[in-house]
Amino acid sequence: MTIAQVAPLIEPSRRIESTIAHIIGLGLLFVGIGLVPCVVIEAATGGNGVAALSITAAIFLISGGILRRATQIGRVRATTVFSAVALTWIVVSFLGALPFILAGTMDQPGQAFIVEVSNAVFEAASGFSCTGSTVISDLPDVGESDPRIGYGILFWRQLTQWYGGMGIVLLVLAVLPVLGVRAVGFMAAESPGVSADRLVPRMSETARRLWLVYVGVTAAIAVSFLVTGMTLYDAVSHSLTTAATGGFSPYNDSVGEFSSIPIEIAAIMGMLVCGANFALHYRFIAGDRRVHLRDSEFRWYIAFFGAISILVVGALWIDTGLSGSSLRAGVFNSTSLVTSTGFGNATGGGSPGDITLWIPAAQIALLVAMVVGACTGSTSGGIKIIRFRVLGSQARLAVKAARHPRAVLPLKMGPNVVPERTVEHITGFIVVWLVLVGFGTAFASVSGTDIITAVSGTISAMGNMGPSLGAAGPTSTFVDGFDTPSRLVLASLMIVGRLELFAVLLLFARPFRQLQGLNPRRPNRH
Repeated sequence: MTIAQVAPLIEPSRRIESTIAHIIGLGLLFVGIGLVPCVVIEAATGGNGVAALSITAAIFLISGGILRRATQIGRVRATTVFSAVALTWIVVSFLGALPFILAGTMDQPGQAFIVEVSNAVFEAASGFSCTGSTVISDLPDVGESDPRIGYGILFWRQLTQWYGGMGIVLLVLAVLPVLGVRAVGFMAAESPGVSADRLVPRMSETARRLWLVYVGVTAAIAVSFLVTGMTLYDAVSHSLTTAATGGFSPYNDSVGEFSSIPIEIAAIMGMLVCGANFALHYRFIAGDRRVHLRDSEFRWYIAFFGAISILVVGALWIDTGLSGSSLRAGVFNSTSLVTSTGFGNATGGGSPGDITLWIPAAQIALLVAMVVGACTGSTSGGIKIIRFRVLGSQARLAVKAARHPRAVLPLKMGPNVVPERTVEHITGFIVVWLVLVGFGTAFASVSGTDIITAVSGTISAMGNMGPSLGAAGPTSTFVDGFDTPSRLVLASLMIVGRLELFAVLLLFARPFRQLQGLNPRRPNRH
């Protein structure tokens, strides 16, 4: 029985009130639609993954259709928001691994099936979270094809990041006006910024406009890649992951595969645009030509990018002498990690773009960039510049308060006073973020990973960056640096880092509290 046959049997009055299931269903439908062109590409290019992609598309579309038709939006509490967003991402990431499993993409001689499944989940989580870390080491070169890893499978891999860039739930909100003002919570829970930025009073219209800008920026990046020398397939594939600041490439050497300065310049411009707040881009398109210059976070973002680039290029020049290759490698990789994209321009191990061989000063600068990230409202990862600005301002006020104990010193960002609750939220966010980095580092270290790889790999996962230093650098894979349990922990941290941190933590805290409630309290003996 098809969805069309089942749908009439489910009358609106008989639908189950479940906001969580309804949103998951719509999310599955939207992602399932994206699998259709992947099937077409795989079939047209003779890949072996047609059946794998077709089965996955059917699972997404059928399960999504049933959930959408059988449920309706019910009461929306804070826990409903957090659960709907986090569970949508978890379900989509697990099901998104199916093409890699069914097509045998992760098959390696002598490797257990459970390891192949774990690697597929890692790749899918890295895709949807826009991290860009990979476990695949045998991607084809430009102009070559490998039926085992067909063009359709590779395009699906690119598409996972594009869906994750602007947000799956945000796409759902664009077609769910029934949520009204309650949509703000969903948008804030999925967006890794400080607050949801309304473009218009209706949140569904805000979501729709943000996605339209996202599509337009993606198209513009694709054209720039096409003009600078990529094929249509490569231009579209790389535009998807540039707009998402995700960093996946169909090739082992990433953008370095093309060894082209014009292509790298196009990539730098695309990454910088997508590391900025998309609400600013919308207002710019709507006619406010100075909106970026007025935004203090954007100005700090450009200044931070410039500072990291100068530090990295300066360190490389001190190490290797003045050269164009150092300038090229330094600026490209600084852009890539400030915006959390993760593209590389290394043409192989030992080339100027191989950041694992750079001197410690340059690597430390990149590590700082991986922690800080870019702007709120962008597709980038990291803690975000505005959070560090607030933290820095709070530290400055603490020093002033020590000198003037009775003074009332409100924290201001420009003309606006930042509420104390926001400051507490940001401080808590950064503390929890660093605690999770510490946990991931400790877990990987105990499992045998060297400390440099463990620290940078965990920061990369939490910040959705992609490459790390050490054994999992841009010319290697995360199989080289981490064992299977560690990779699964990192995959979990990728999803946690992509969403609003507390949304995911509260999802797991709720069943823990329920289990505690089942334990009978001991009587008070006193």
